[in-house]
Amino acid sequence: MKDYDETTELLGHWGRFQQIIFFFLCASTIPNGLGCFSIVFLAGSPSHHCLIPDVNLTQEWNKAIIPVKVMNGEDEVSQCSRYRLDVVRNLSAQGFIPGRDVNLTDLEQEDCLDGWSYSKDIYQSTIVSEFDLVCSEHWKQPFTISTYTIGVFTGSFFSGPLSDRFGRKPVLFVTIVLQMMFSFFQIFSPSWTVFNILFFLSGLGQISNYIAAFVLGTEIFQGNVRVVYCTLGVNIGFVIGYMMLPLFAYFLQDWKSLLVVISLFGLVYIPFWGLIPESPRWLLSQGRVKEAEVIVRRAAKQNKVQAPEDIFDSTGETKTSLHQESEPERHYNILDIIKIGHIRTTTLILFLLWFSTHLGYTGLSLNSANLHANPYLSSFLLAVVEVPSYFSSWLAIKVLPRRLSLSGVSILGAVSLYIIQLMPQSLPELNVSLEMLGKYAITTGNAMLYVYTAELYPTAIRNTATGMCSVVARVASTIAPFILELRFINKYLPNMIMGTLALACAVSTVFLPESFRQPLPETLEQMPKRGRIVCPCVTREEQTKPVVVLETQL
Repeated sequence: MKDYDETTELLGHWGRFQQIIFFFLCASTIPNGLGCFSIVFLAGSPSHHCLIPDVNLTQEWNKAIIPVKVMNGEDEVSQCSRYRLDVVRNLSAQGFIPGRDVNLTDLEQEDCLDGWSYSKDIYQSTIVSEFDLVCSEHWKQPFTISTYTIGVFTGSFFSGPLSDRFGRKPVLFVTIVLQMMFSFFQIFSPSWTVFNILFFLSGLGQISNYIAAFVLGTEIFQGNVRVVYCTLGVNIGFVIGYMMLPLFAYFLQDWKSLLVVISLFGLVYIPFWGLIPESPRWLLSQGRVKEAEVIVRRAAKQNKVQAPEDIFDSTGETKTSLHQESEPERHYNILDIIKIGHIRTTTLILFLLWFSTHLGYTGLSLNSANLHANPYLSSFLLAVVEVPSYFSSWLAIKVLPRRLSLSGVSILGAVSLYIIQLMPQSLPELNVSLEMLGKYAITTGNAMLYVYTAELYPTAIRNTATGMCSVVARVASTIAPFILELRFINKYLPNMIMGTLALACAVSTVFLPESFRQPLPETLEQMPKRGRIVCPCVTREEQTKPVVVLETQL
């Protein structure tokens, strides 16, 4: 009895069928990159100070009414207070000159009772200036980011089981539509509360369609094409959207205009429905053999190969290690992941890895406004550095054992973030370079982790397990904005936390099974219990002899 990969070997690995699906699935992740970190510009905080109403003040008092404070050794205009307007108005009317006739430190201060004046040097408009999310309302900025990631968290929690139950394709397109629709509705938000609610709903579709596209490609492609897709394909599509984001934001510089572009961009993907098929592997796992055969026959026609008369069914038996149409596989749920001992152990370790890498990835990505005076340039550089990260992950997945390579990049990320605090303040370019190196390492590990997770779990629970890991990752992304706020206590504290978690990731990885050059497991019984680091120079026979129970494929 053949397994799925053997049965569909007749299609080849890189025919017209695979090429079309590869392109459209990769393109489907561009909106994820475009919308994932849009909050950097939607909630950008422009320079501001208390608004001074049109009262009769002399030129000297107009300049002096805003207090100057020393921050980080430099004089900065106060953003949240002013000298009492009634007192200043009386002093101005009497002809007193600030600094000469009046000692400003003796004057009483008050809050910005008339609102704020926002600089338009960098942003024309953001939700911060729209809804006055400053001073006592400053907490709403990181909370807005967390609201979005909570939406992504919720979407991850439900999209996995829904995808395993109803299919990869429906979840992929439904979540794209959700993301597009609620992003557009945000433009008409009358208040920060309404904006936040819609931002949460938009987040429901953000990572859900990414995971669905990732798993769909993982199950359709084989061999090296699968590795290229998982490490380069979907990630390059994501980073293209990520690099487009600061370009759109720079030319628009208005939060409503940016949301229009982000939402309408999703309209491009509606025609993809007729071009992307359902996963035949998933259909077989549900006992829907005839539907899987239709897709494989269409693929054979596109690739100009001859399909046998019976692809999956011969003399009443399915030529695959999956399931017969008359006996569909039972539906697994989250409890099945934690009930079995070795699966539970693997899952808990993966939870730690996903939490660590996503906290570091999100934290470093959101920190773009603090790296350089120009947030557009900083965001673009943080996006560009992901390109070599994905190429590195592809090479590592292709030739190196999973545990060795994932531990290596985690250590590199930890060391980079640790030594930033040792660098002199007179060399800011070096600090930025080290943070970019940390982003490179953590992004590389993040990309590898998606592949590693998909390789460890069987088809029946692959999307559910990946979705659960994504839920843990969203928890990390939710608290990342608040971790960055710790820089007001100690500016190195966020990097130290992210570096420590990267080090924990490096250590815990060695306790996972090895999936290097192993076929995808189809059942819970085939899921590896433990493994060892495999040297790429060892022959396949030597690799599989002691620890592999399934035939090597990749």
